[in-house]
Amino acid sequence: MDKRVLITAGGSGSGRAIAEAFHKAGAHVWVADVDAGALASCPPTWEREQLDVCDEAAVEALFARLRAAWGGLDTLCANAGIAGPTAPIETIEVAAWRHCLAVNLEGAFLFAKHATPLMKAQRSGAIILTSSTAGIFGYPNRAPYSASKWATNGLMKTLAMELGPYGIRANSICPGAVEGPRMEAVMAREAAAKGTTRDAIYAGYAGGTSMRSFVSAEDIAAMAVFLASDAARLVSGQIIAVDGHTENPDPKA
Repeated sequence: MDKRVLITAGGSGSGRAIAEAFHKAGAHVWVADVDAGALASCPPTWEREQLDVCDEAAVEALFARLRAAWGGLDTLCANAGIAGPTAPIETIEVAAWRHCLAVNLEGAFLFAKHATPLMKAQRSGAIILTSSTAGIFGYPNRAPYSASKWATNGLMKTLAMELGPYGIRANSICPGAVEGPRMEAVMAREAAAKGTTRDAIYAGYAGGTSMRSFVSAEDIAAMAVFLASDAARLVSGQIIAVDGHTENPDPKA
């Protein structure tokens, strides 16, 4: 896969797994991340950029450097996101709501905005947005996160329609509960809010899927590589869940 791929939040977690999968497939990898420490641990052959995905000036500067170095971009994986608060809606601070939507939605918008001219010029490209099953079903006590992920899917659908005539595809990956530190923090907060245990929350999430399982970052990465590949050349506008098939988004209720 001789493709030029940019991944946001590519220094750790699912973003790192996505970057590693593309690297293994032979792609040229550029990772952007707010965490300098995570970037420092990336392989030296990767291009890297420390930035806040909500800072348009920084995003614009990154794309100027990318254009000079690569001349174009084949795949954007807009993966950056935060969990936001886990709380009843009446207790959520407006600042927390705005921050969650800014990172999860505005960050994806800004990267898509600045990737589009490069892709239009070459009349090809793949934009992959990381959404969530929360963007399909919604989740109680996760209003900012769920709202941001529904909006992410709406952004993707619009991109697919708007950019399809230029040979540019757009799709959303909707992970279920992903094993790792971020989901552990979500489960801890949910357990505290509901007066139960982390293990009970874990069993609830897993039990709400047909396959009775969480997913791994590598599962998400494999889907991203497929969606960027020529095998998916006519796959666009799709909301693709990687979740073991969610039957009940809130079996704990």
